[in-house]
Amino acid sequence: MTSACTSRVTVALSLTTIARSASPATHAALSASLSLAARGVHTLPKLDYSYDALEPHISRKVMELHHSKHHQAYVNGLNAAEEAYARAAAPKEQIKLQSALKFNGGGHINHSLFWKNLAPQSQGGGELTSGPLKDAIVADFGSVDAFKKKMNTVTAAIQGSGWGWLGYNPETKKLEIVTTPNQDPLLSHVPIIGIDIWEHAFYLQYHNVKADYLTAIWNVINFKEAERRFVEAAKSS
Repeated sequence: MTSACTSRVTVALSLTTIARSASPATHAALSASLSLAARGVHTLPKLDYSYDALEPHISRKVMELHHSKHHQAYVNGLNAAEEAYARAAAPKEQIKLQSALKFNGGGHINHSLFWKNLAPQSQGGGELTSGPLKDAIVADFGSVDAFKKKMNTVTAAIQGSGWGWLGYNPETKKLEIVTTPNQDPLLSHVPIIGIDIWEHAFYLQYHNVKADYLTAIWNVINFKEAERRFVEAAKSS
């Protein structure tokens, strides 16, 4: 194997490690892309629903641009960064590429998880039924409404762009609300629910009123997927 191929495989394995560390569900969402990573090819995941399926809470135009343009840009950027990393002749050149790998790799990981995080109301979006996730939310936050209020408050307070997360802390074995800046993936916790607070996720529809976007998104959160992630995380800890 050439040194360029070895470098590419190393980067691919690093991204696989990040995805696995972030969440078993994240790894599953990225498996198709990461299986091609040794060749430096990541792909845009298909959605499980149409662009207009989340209306009126998230418009078709927002979904189409967010998925086909913004997420695609992270995929393209990640592939380009890996290509450059594989060609880099010196460690200094590789070090210079770390920010591009982190930004675009994180954007790919976060968005691949985010799409799974959403579901049309016709498919159960917004419905949190009785079960282990609801029990844990009530135990750790007092009530479902109190959890949503705190999640929205913390996420809205992010300065600039970033992500609000409901994460499972494997050390405390509790659900906690945390944030990450820019496109940094969540590594300290297992992500259960992630909310994209970059302007491209809401501005065309909700303009500068983050609070309206954050209120609306709960109507299309895929709590079934969130519960699956929670159960997997709890079993693994």
